[in-house]
Amino acid sequence: MDYGQPIETVVPGVQGRVLGVLARTDTELTMRTVAGLADVSVNRAVTVLNRLIELGVVHRRDAGSAALVSLERENQVARLLLDLQDVRRAVIERLRTEASTIQPAPASLVLFGSFARGEARSGSDIDVLAVRAAAVGPDDEMWSDGLGRWSESASRIAGNPVRVVAAGTEELPRLLRRPGSVWRSAASEGIVLIGASLTDVAAAAG
Repeated sequence: MDYGQPIETVVPGVQGRVLGVLARTDTELTMRTVAGLADVSVNRAVTVLNRLIELGVVHRRDAGSAALVSLERENQVARLLLDLQDVRRAVIERLRTEASTIQPAPASLVLFGSFARGEARSGSDIDVLAVRAAAVGPDDEMWSDGLGRWSESASRIAGNPVRVVAAGTEELPRLLRRPGSVWRSAASEGIVLIGASLTDVAAAAG
């Protein structure tokens, strides 16, 4: 899934580009502006917009010689498109819900990288850091099995491959001190799915 342009990914062609432009703004735009932002010809944009206006998905308002268009946000199809534009947030909530089933529970499970920043494209990995609780050993089969099942479920939910990097609570202080490590960037920019933040887990571990 291309989380930067989800509408264009699901709705191919000129129509997807036009709808993507309209879904990303609350501002009325001229048809020429829509064409420029969608990187399509004005004639093709106008044809698509007129069809969407007929369907009630797009609203048109004439202002002098200009025709201003916007997504008709009361329209149910338009609302579904807005939900699609915000699909990353919905995916994060589902990943968080699924993470609550992992047993034994992680001390911390954190999204980081392009998906956490909202920049994941088709084929981008969804990067996750998993920290074992202090009482869980690295060879604990329940831990590895639970984390593996969650990873498989997360990949199905997101549509992108999931890459998990795991460590123990006792390792975390050292990993966070390492210059340039993904653990340091995840501690400041990551999204916690379950458990405490990486910084809090490291502080508790001493």
